[in-house]
Amino acid sequence: MMLQVFLPMLVSFIIVCVISPFVIPVLRRLKMGNTEREYIKEHKLKNGTPSMGGIMILIGFAVVGFYYVADCKEIYPILFLTLGFGILGFIDDFLKAIKKSSDGLKAWQKMAGQLLLTTGFAVYMIKFSNISMELRIPCTRAFVDIGWLSVPLLFLAVLGTVNGSNFTDGLDGLATSVTLAIAGFWGVVSLTLGSGITPAIAGMMGALFGFLMFNVHPAKIFMGDTGSLALGGFVVSTAYVLQMPIFIILVALIYLVEVLSVILQVGYFKMTGGKRIFRMAPIHHHYELGGWSEVKVVAVFTTVTIFLCVFAYYLV
Repeated sequence: MMLQVFLPMLVSFIIVCVISPFVIPVLRRLKMGNTEREYIKEHKLKNGTPSMGGIMILIGFAVVGFYYVADCKEIYPILFLTLGFGILGFIDDFLKAIKKSSDGLKAWQKMAGQLLLTTGFAVYMIKFSNISMELRIPCTRAFVDIGWLSVPLLFLAVLGTVNGSNFTDGLDGLATSVTLAIAGFWGVVSLTLGSGITPAIAGMMGALFGFLMFNVHPAKIFMGDTGSLALGGFVVSTAYVLQMPIFIILVALIYLVEVLSVILQVGYFKMTGGKRIFRMAPIHHHYELGGWSEVKVVAVFTTVTIFLCVFAYYLV
């Protein structure tokens, strides 16, 4: 257990902590700063805070992942989707920094990149991996084969999870803390099932712990789309390797609520000619505008995720 969990977690944690004093100043000098929209007064103070900090998470995770992949080929799809979405997010963040605005890739470009990565993941899982597309059913030890429907489900799960994690990244430490709880759940499940991907999960947890040291309020660095898209890729790819995509709905409920709040807000706004359901979307901003502090929102959302993960474990 020491070699499977604590060693990879410690290694990735140390890597992130060691490179941070170099990465953060470099990003600041390169003016890779965050550009906040002017909707929330307190957030204007965040302008100029270095973004693209997800690079630190990816480095810590990649070092551990590539080291252990020789012993467990099932880590390959996790590396592919995590690093793939991380690179897509990096391009988006880089363009935002160049333009000095909150807009990077165009919407169609971002979606095209997501579809391409999801297609590559689907092809690998179905054609080249030894991982079954059968789904583990909660509360039972049974699996179900849904046939060709597994393909559209995979696309829905990947795109929904990745964009959910992207929308969750809006407050200091929010996406980091919520995803850390989810990764902890995957780690415990992996150990319970005797899966070989446990070291990769532990590596991500260590990287997130290290990044949280600098991302907690008041954040010294933001993960940007480099990190938030990569985390979504990690969560959903790990779920598929464990044959547990159904559990994403429960353990990553915060992701789902965040993305649904945006969809509902935009749809209702267009249908009613300017009316809103929430004060602001994604929903974490709704609570901010309602008087909750940034720290309170993060604490509540993370606590809810932890409880959901504990509950989900009893359904495995």
